[in-house]
Amino acid sequence: MFSRKAGRKPLSGEDTGPINKAAKTPKTTAGAPGVSTDGSDGGYNAGIAVFSYIIGGIIVWSLIGWGLDNLWGTRWIVLAGALLGAAGGFYLSHMHGLTSNRTLADGDNAARGPSKDEEQ
Repeated sequence: MFSRKAGRKPLSGEDTGPINKAAKTPKTTAGAPGVSTDGSDGGYNAGIAVFSYIIGGIIVWSLIGWGLDNLWGTRWIVLAGALLGAAGGFYLSHMHGLTSNRTLADGDNAARGPSKDEEQ
């Protein structure tokens, strides 16, 4: 069949075995981090993505506000930057579909409100 030497191609008529296309195509995710391609929620990955958007926004915009505070001699822009960063992180999370209300496959909404059990 194949030798270990790189570049050797099979001779004509040699059986190369079944081709596993699933192994050759890398799994790609379209869209935001934490969102799977089959439409199910990302679970842990989606939570980490939301966390990183919010914390990253707070850090970046706080640093921008801190720089403007030092430049202009004020003391409140760093707080406004932190609030703007948090709001921007929530907005990005929502626009990437990480905070949407999705139902489970069997329609169970156990984590979304009071129980629907019958009174006994």
